Amino acid sequence: MTRTSHTHDLQDGTPDLRHGTHDRRYGDLALTKAGLPGWLDPVVRAVETVQPRQLSRFLPPEDGAGRQSAVLILFGEGERGPELLLMERATSLRSHAGQPSFPGGSLDPEDGDPQADGPLRAALREAEEETGLDPRGVQLFGVLPKLYIPVSSFVVTPVLGWWREPTPVDAVDPNETARVFTVPVADLTDPANRVTAVHPRGHRGPAFLVESALVWGFTAGIIDRLLHYADWERPWDQDKQVPLDWRA
Repeated sequence: MTRTSHTHDLQDGTPDLRHGTHDRRYGDLALTKAGLPGWLDPVVRAVETVQPRQLSRFLPPEDGAGRQSAVLILFGEGERGPELLLMERATSLRSHAGQPSFPGGSLDPEDGDPQADGPLRAALREAEEETGLDPRGVQLFGVLPKLYIPVSSFVVTPVLGWWREPTPVDAVDPNETARVFTVPVADLTDPANRVTAVHPRGHRGPAFLVESALVWGFTAGIIDRLLHYADWERPWDQDKQVPLDWRA
């Protein structure tokens, strides 16, 4: 696939981090679209224009409460074309056990300012700690608006990256991560793999049956919105339901 150069400005209120600092561990902590593959163009446009309410009805509390965190939405290119990096949490964990997710977690004090490049550093650090990813091979190109997960009080900054130089990944700590895997975007857009997850409490949300896993919750919601606003979504049967375990 051809590579194209992008020089667009961020338009969603996100701090302009294109001229970020240099970190010995992570390289240039900046958002840059230069040299991205052309197939990422729709994602770039979606990131630049999407508004918080278009992603979720759960937004960070206005009083600033919540645990600052970040996730890495990492696009790579595999044998079947574009793909996303996901991990599956260990079944022994007290919360979200066995649930697929993006790499990520809470910001540490050394990550820096949550309103500046802190989320970038946290997303890369957590991905490295959880999957063994070499962050020097990742090009960060966008940040989505901060979102909120009420059940855990997390204020989450989704950070988007291009896996420019792929390296081997695997579960670093089996007590926390059961496995690390990639999912072709073609499988995520396949209507046969799309369902509506129904929580015992009645909550409903988009989900994906891929790679022997049910991707649901916050992660599935972000994927669903990215596919939609990047115009990658294909019509699917939203009445096709999968019940979630009561412990979910």
